[in-house]
Amino acid sequence: IAYNLFTVYECIWVFLFRRCFLSGASNSDRNDAVLLPTIQMLMKGYNKYLRPNFDGEPVKVGMSLDIASIDAVSEINMDYTATIFLRQRWIDERLLFEGNKSLSLDGRLVELLWVPDTFIVDSKKSFLHDITVENRLIRIFANGTVLYAIRITATIACNMDLTKYPMDRQVCTLQLESWGYNIQDVMFYWTRGNDSVRGLETLQLAQYTVENHYTSISQAVYETGFYPKLVLHFELRRNILYFILETYVPSTLLVILSWVSFWISQSSVPARTCIGVTTVLTMTTLMMGARTSLPNANCFIKAIDVYLGICFSFIFGALLEYAIAHFCTVHHYTIEDVHRDLKKELEESNGCITAISRNSTPIIKRGKHLPRTNSSSENNGRNDLALDNSKILVLFKNKAHRIAGCFTVENPDNIDRYSRLVFPLAFVVINFFYWIYYLFL
Repeated sequence: IAYNLFTVYECIWVFLFRRCFLSGASNSDRNDAVLLPTIQMLMKGYNKYLRPNFDGEPVKVGMSLDIASIDAVSEINMDYTATIFLRQRWIDERLLFEGNKSLSLDGRLVELLWVPDTFIVDSKKSFLHDITVENRLIRIFANGTVLYAIRITATIACNMDLTKYPMDRQVCTLQLESWGYNIQDVMFYWTRGNDSVRGLETLQLAQYTVENHYTSISQAVYETGFYPKLVLHFELRRNILYFILETYVPSTLLVILSWVSFWISQSSVPARTCIGVTTVLTMTTLMMGARTSLPNANCFIKAIDVYLGICFSFIFGALLEYAIAHFCTVHHYTIEDVHRDLKKELEESNGCITAISRNSTPIIKRGKHLPRTNSSSENNGRNDLALDNSKILVLFKNKAHRIAGCFTVENPDNIDRYSRLVFPLAFVVINFFYWIYYLFL
């Protein structure tokens, strides 16, 4: 009885195993039957070296972008680094198959298909992400549409105008062109116009804010022909708050600090000299530090350079103001001293003229009784020449004293009093025109 039960159990187990095996085999055959038309049969006779519609109309390639990040914008190298998702769509009639579903293939199968030879024109260096595998996507639709997406990071050149730095706005571009296929073979277009580019609205950059972006379609002209081109334009506005706190406020405070010397007595030479020299040296250091992050190009006179130059001029002017005031204090002449010197000079010149006229009178009287000789005429000529020279000397001295009187400061303390008003007023007026020009013009 035990032997019969064991035989029955063995027969049942063999029957179930064979049933499962045959069922698995049939499912495998069924899956192969489904996959054959979509992969193996599509690749049969497919030539990836020939574009779709070969010897026919150009292939229309639609493109769209997702800007994942803009990592850095460099003013020194004039470029920016961005990570983008580039998607390209085109129709390849050789990949038609029946059904309504799409096929998402392994990215490594891109080596078996024809893809556009798109490249970034102004790219300095770029790479395709390959962790954990190459970031590629291939999707084939039943109507022959091919979707090819890749994730790349590229450093792209951007020509910048830094004349209004740091209140500048930069317009950078991302240009996509075909390397080998001209407009007779390939045509590029944006799939959704300006909406083909996404991600710029949500970007958070350290120094910039993306204000606007738009797309355009054009053609690149080279010696070898005309090539399709797609261009993305986006405008970057620099955030000025950092520079206000880092440069503008310290330089303005240094200018105000230099004005403190106007309220210090002119007799306190060490105090006023120390303030002037310290502010000049500190301003020089601030100017050198502001240029370390900028390109060393003589063609760029930036807005920050203009402002630092204005501040340095006011600080240096405050130091010169004390030098002038101290010089006038040491060599102080009042108006009465000038008049007294002028009166003394006039008296001396009048005495010289009177003496010369007395010496010439006997000669003239003697001339009435005696005949004129050559010696008497020579004496008269000398006396007339002496009179003319003395008059010219007196006039020259009078003119010199008048000019000196115009530049003579009656009270040297007035220099500091006027400087307390003139320096701040001039600085405010210059700042007003400076900010109006660089912010609104």
